[in-house]
Amino acid sequence: MHRLYQASGALALLMIAAPIATPKQNPAKETGQGSILIVFKDGRQQSFPLAEIARIEFSAPTSVALPAGSARFLGDWKVGDGNGGTFVITLKPDGQAHKTIGSGGEGTWKAVNGEAQVSWDDGWHDVIRKSGNKYQKAAYSPEKSLSEEPSNVAEAVYMEPN
Repeated sequence: MHRLYQASGALALLMIAAPIATPKQNPAKETGQGSILIVFKDGRQQSFPLAEIARIEFSAPTSVALPAGSARFLGDWKVGDGNGGTFVITLKPDGQAHKTIGSGGEGTWKAVNGEAQVSWDDGWHDVIRKSGNKYQKAAYSPEKSLSEEPSNVAEAVYMEPN
């Protein structure tokens, strides 16, 4: 009889512990819909399963749909000029670019393969890319293509608050 009590006690413990030990399923994974991750400027992140979202509303209408990966480059970048000086490159959401050096201070930019490629009105091209834990700006003179060695490479520092 004592063994019967021990066995039923062990069975009761297993029945109580089983729901606690069983991991809960993510409803988004079950439906294959995934989730949306929002990253705030201060670095906080919050994820929401897509199955729980009815709609997403923005307070102000957005007129430009940014290509994937381009948002990280928007804003002002302090970059080296290759001769020890610096200037600022501004990358705008509409694909326009501005630089505070040289005669061709206007241009266009796009995100390609995880880097910002800028074509300036003076014929130069700049590429801002991640290099290790930092960013760098590679400059290509008008006679060079982006597949060649750059004319100079310098540090690029994002000036917007994160």
